[in-house]
Amino acid sequence: MMTPTTRHFNGSHFQVTEFILMGLPGIYSWQHWLSLPLALLYLLALSANLLIFITIWKEPKLYQPMYQFLSILSIVDMGLATTIMPKILAIFWFDAKSISLPECFAQIYAIHCFVGMESGIFLCMAFDRYVAICHPLRYPTIVTNSFVFKATAFMVLRNGLVVIPVPVLAAQRDYCSSNEIEHCLCSNLGVTSLSCDDRRVNSICQMIMALLGMGSDLSMIILSYAFILHSVLKLNSAEAVSKALGTCSSHLILILFFYTAIVVLCVTHLAGRKFPLIPVLFNVLHNIIPPALNPLVYAFRTQDLRLGFQKVLLAGIKSK
Repeated sequence: MMTPTTRHFNGSHFQVTEFILMGLPGIYSWQHWLSLPLALLYLLALSANLLIFITIWKEPKLYQPMYQFLSILSIVDMGLATTIMPKILAIFWFDAKSISLPECFAQIYAIHCFVGMESGIFLCMAFDRYVAICHPLRYPTIVTNSFVFKATAFMVLRNGLVVIPVPVLAAQRDYCSSNEIEHCLCSNLGVTSLSCDDRRVNSICQMIMALLGMGSDLSMIILSYAFILHSVLKLNSAEAVSKALGTCSSHLILILFFYTAIVVLCVTHLAGRKFPLIPVLFNVLHNIIPPALNPLVYAFRTQDLRLGFQKVLLAGIKSK
């Protein structure tokens, strides 16, 4: 029997016109209970990142490249969280599971783009710390406002263009049978697993994009911190070593969490056939926890940022 989500094609088989996002595999009956913690994480991600962005651009003391990159990261985090959370909450609260093919492919593109952007900004921040610690006298002439703008523009263009083949190839697949995706969002592998034709080219393309993008970013981040560690170990004062490493600690925490989560996500995906809930849940959490965690790490570990928060919040209270 033909469902509303398919249309007859060539009088012999069906062509899918929209997908159904089923939610979290194995816990459909009570997955709505997870909406509260996910909604709180989403509100935290939006409010904390918005506060960081406003604070950095209103507080003159924070007009530094490191904080400018952090403000750009906050925009990327809000974009990543907003790409997935409204639809997930709509599934849990209103049972709004259907999503058109163009919307689904657009979500695939946005997720890949924002995740790649986050990786790229982490690389820019690592380079900023490398120059500040290894070449402090040249720092003001290398890491300028112009550099921040050019580096950000490059990351936007790189990730905006490099990930285009992923949704384009997914859109070219033939979806002629099932349209139910065992997921809360449109993941490339989850969507293309429904295709009736060969999807190996999609998997290979995603692997190449990951290696060219995040793989190269991680390699250069590791190289930057290797140079930083080599330079720091040459310092004679323990206090100088502690101060130098202290400026990198927040960044290192976020990098370790971000890339460790990606590795865990890849590993759990291999076990997905036996335990389908695990990779789906990790995929959702990987796209919402970093946006909520990033501002908290910097807020707790950066005094200038905390003081800036206080000024902005007090100014807001006084204006009322």
